[in-house]
Amino acid sequence: MPNRILALAAALTIAATGCGVLPKRQALPPSSEPSPSSSASTPSAPASSDPATTAPAEDTRPALAETRSTMTENLKLEVVGLNRVKGKHLVVQIRLSNTGTKDLPWTGEIGDDTRPLGRILWASGIGVLDAAARVWLLPYKPNGSPCLCSDQERDDLGYFVEPGRSITVYAVLPAPSGNPSTTTVVTPVGPPMLNVPISDEPPAGDFPDPDAEPVTPVARRLVLPSESLDKSEETADDGKDLQVNLSSDVLFAVNEATLTPRAKAVLARTAKLIDASPAAVVKVEGHADSSGNDTINDPLSQRRAQAVQRALTALLTRDGVRFQARGYGSRRPLYSNDTDEGKRRNRRVTVTFAKPTPKQADPAGDVVQTLSPEAGELKATGEAEGQPIAMEITGLRRLPGGIGLLTYTVTNEGSAETTYNDLHHAQDWESYKYQAASNVRLTDTAAHRQYLPGRLEVPTGDDADYYCACTGLSGVRISTEKFAPGQTREFWGLFALPDATRSLKVKIATFRDLQVPIQ
Repeated sequence: MPNRILALAAALTIAATGCGVLPKRQALPPSSEPSPSSSASTPSAPASSDPATTAPAEDTRPALAETRSTMTENLKLEVVGLNRVKGKHLVVQIRLSNTGTKDLPWTGEIGDDTRPLGRILWASGIGVLDAAARVWLLPYKPNGSPCLCSDQERDDLGYFVEPGRSITVYAVLPAPSGNPSTTTVVTPVGPPMLNVPISDEPPAGDFPDPDAEPVTPVARRLVLPSESLDKSEETADDGKDLQVNLSSDVLFAVNEATLTPRAKAVLARTAKLIDASPAAVVKVEGHADSSGNDTINDPLSQRRAQAVQRALTALLTRDGVRFQARGYGSRRPLYSNDTDEGKRRNRRVTVTFAKPTPKQADPAGDVVQTLSPEAGELKATGEAEGQPIAMEITGLRRLPGGIGLLTYTVTNEGSAETTYNDLHHAQDWESYKYQAASNVRLTDTAAHRQYLPGRLEVPTGDDADYYCACTGLSGVRISTEKFAPGQTREFWGLFALPDATRSLKVKIATFRDLQVPIQ
């Protein structure tokens, strides 16, 4: 048996058939005195001479944070343990509670859709947002196993959570960078849980030690895109580099490599960003759509990259910047070439360089506030399949690292069941691996710029798949856009936020625009 991360208190042992941490795999040694942080322990089961009638112990630790499942309204998630181990690992424990009157399946809800077997039997979707590094951290992957986390079969947790009962699942993953005192806990189930305190005390329970066996860290880079309202360029920000995709339709005439009069104004913004950047090297890459052939596309994309390089060199106000220009033809599309919009976006010159220093410091930690009534009207109404529906924004919060979290609800205010499919009908739906609530835009009208939902990048050899950093609507969640009479579901998405802006115009699907303050 591999080495374990061990608990301080045997009082936190959960009964083998019960609702707690690793019922089957626990191997606790003789305990010492419990630490003060472990005082809220799980009570032991009532004494009984008949094991078959012994009630399983419930995990009664106080919740550090909680959220609700978007798909299953009676499934509540509570973080009951968040412990940093050896200064570099993190043990996350989440209690799943059934607040309804029917059995609830849990295995499909909390799995990670971005890796094989993610939805089956594993708690592989438990993670944290490392805002400083702009990455989404997930459980380690050992050799021959999807993740270092709870497994329904191995840990004998059962397929369902009974009404009024709970189970506690765990995940072991890398600790967020910078030794923060709090972090954002993420799952595929519901909105992220902000400002969760991290303890440096040993975790309550018995967990695999990632240093005792070969494991692979699993991290998804968070890319935050934005674009100009005139469609002349779009920018992807991964926290380290900026990738500015300049529209070739704006920069050049058809089949030409000479810059148009309009190009200088478009390139001026990119030049200012490079001036504000610490970058010593700037990559300039020309790309084409799938029209034509390599004989035409390759030299044309190379000449266009060189034309942009020359123009940017003349516009820069600082020295010490070296350019690398190259043409890739149609070999590196960002979007599907099956639509005119996809082809338009693939005709581009991409300029990549180190991210400029923010204009102002980020907040010290996650900020959680409640929108006040005087903040303005944050509710809009509409119709779906003849039923009245309502959307209400519950928060637009600024997180560390220039990240914003938008949360909102959709309610069926009618008397019959209805489906509202417009949440996933975004113009850039083809950018994502799976269907998601990506039909949301945040607009800074003064800067003539809009912000799109963030993307989780998963490398696939020489390419990458992208998953929306927002509420998923595919797989087991395909019915999330269906609403019973009076039913409310909460949705979320991560976005880039401009440094000094106090409010943004928010457009969600077919609902009218709302001006929303940033908290």
